[in-house]
Amino acid sequence: MDPLPLRLGVNIDHVATIRNARGGHHPDPVRAAKMAIAAGCDGITAHLREDRRHIRDDDMRRLKAEIDKPLNFEMAATDEMVRIALEVRPHAVCLVPEKRTERTTEGGLDAAGQRPHLAPVVHALKHAGIRVSLFIGAQPAQIEAAVELGAPVIEIHTGGWCDALTEGRAAEAAAEWQLIRSGAEFASGLGLEVHAGHGLGYASAETIAALPQIAELNIGHFMMGEALFDGLLEVVVSMRAAMKRGRGKVAAS
Repeated sequence: MDPLPLRLGVNIDHVATIRNARGGHHPDPVRAAKMAIAAGCDGITAHLREDRRHIRDDDMRRLKAEIDKPLNFEMAATDEMVRIALEVRPHAVCLVPEKRTERTTEGGLDAAGQRPHLAPVVHALKHAGIRVSLFIGAQPAQIEAAVELGAPVIEIHTGGWCDALTEGRAAEAAAEWQLIRSGAEFASGLGLEVHAGHGLGYASAETIAALPQIAELNIGHFMMGEALFDGLLEVVVSMRAAMKRGRGKVAAS
């Protein structure tokens, strides 16, 4: 199949993590968002967590007001977050699981097991004209639940695959990759737009960009870490180059 255009969403959460370690206003995640856009990314992702450990309410409002690319609001499916999303009106909301004790999002949302809870959240956001995505594993039951809930987009959790690659667990990485690959094909065949994210770096982004069903990658932690050494502008350019190399493999196949 012909590959879809491949977008890069840059997650700027951890600029806010550094700011919050000291307090005050520096470094400013909105400034980072504008730099990433200037370097060529297609949108900005930010996760407003219940504990406000990095992004804060005012960051979301400023991002919506000040950037000129789509804002992807990652959030738990809670009444508080729905209220804020309906106030901010981002381009998109990605519903994610959230636990206070986790360092970062661990695993995908259990859309299949939480349909009664998720259904009114998806409905309210869609009714407000906000594109809804579910951050899920690539298992068929989760993908089917996304369709039943009426979410037009899924974002496949790539953390297990990326961790296995990094730690040299080849057999596990191969199994996780097959799940992602099959899930992307299955979801696309059901009419869903397919995104992917979590743990991606240059090499893994290049690999997953070769899946023609993937329309968007959302990447944050790796890019902010590399920006400490190479600068954010250069990192965005390098990530886009990696994605372009991967997409080129689709055209060549």
